[in-house]
Amino acid sequence: MSTNKPTVLVLCGTGQPGRSIVDGLLESGNFCVVMSVRPTSVTKPATQTLKASGVEIRVGALTDDYEKLKQQLQGVDVLISTVDAWVLGKQREIFRAAKEVGIQRVVPCDWATPGAKGVRFIADVKRGIREYLKELGVGYTIIDVGWWAQLFLPLPLRSNAAPYVKAMTWSIHGTGESRNLVTNVHHIGAFVARIIADPRTLNKSVIVWEDEVVQEDVHEIGERVSGDGDALREKRIYVSEDDIKQQLAEGRAAFAKDPTDLQATMKLTLAQSMNSMHFLQENTLENAKRLGYLDARELYPDLPAQSLEEFAKEFYSLAEPRDVYVRE
Repeated sequence: MSTNKPTVLVLCGTGQPGRSIVDGLLESGNFCVVMSVRPTSVTKPATQTLKASGVEIRVGALTDDYEKLKQQLQGVDVLISTVDAWVLGKQREIFRAAKEVGIQRVVPCDWATPGAKGVRFIADVKRGIREYLKELGVGYTIIDVGWWAQLFLPLPLRSNAAPYVKAMTWSIHGTGESRNLVTNVHHIGAFVARIIADPRTLNKSVIVWEDEVVQEDVHEIGERVSGDGDALREKRIYVSEDDIKQQLAEGRAAFAKDPTDLQATMKLTLAQSMNSMHFLQENTLENAKRLGYLDARELYPDLPAQSLEEFAKEFYSLAEPRDVYVRE
């Protein structure tokens, strides 16, 4: 591309965080934006929409041979990964290629909650990727965003979501007093555009967040703003620490029996996340700072931050708020 703007390539930019990041980069006007998609995704409407917005589309996959990976990264200054959780471990080769072709900064796929080693197996896979980047000696930035606001509010009674999805959003863990960082997934990109251009964030971890809320308050907001009131309150499902321990034990057993069982993996992942957030209380600003994260709101105080109450008005105005749970 004949421009002085840095070129940013986003891996798998049509998913929830990926699309937000692409949009944020485009809106900033400070980057040439490239998106890498699998051959099967080239003709998808989401891909064509981004192409029409000025995004260069490159076709490739994490499983491509090494020389093809290097070719895919030609001319790129910053590489951002938003791949599926199930292929996190396959990022190594493209990051090795990134180092060889001279990419200045790599942002691996994180986009979740902070936490300690040994609590969530997917977080440990991500941690292994971070260590690999350090071994490579390539510039990197780790970006976590707390829990997505779209996944935190209780679904309204009118939702046609599957019963297990509704039950998940209607659950309150322990006493309901846990605090959690939340971010509207559509706002991630605005923060990313600032973070990747900031020398202060090179070889650092950054926590993006818009609100820090108590779970009991989340449900109160949902019941009030949705208009469902007491009828939604009656749907609350209380989950004890013993319940979570049982879910963890069952999930580990199922995963050990068949690691390729996607349903078992998802159940274990969810139980580990709920344990981390609500019982170990790892998804807080205090904990993120203790782990060494820079606070994005301190770095960029001019960027607006949406409260969960404000987001709830948008969420419950949607025809079907469950759509965030549906994969494209």
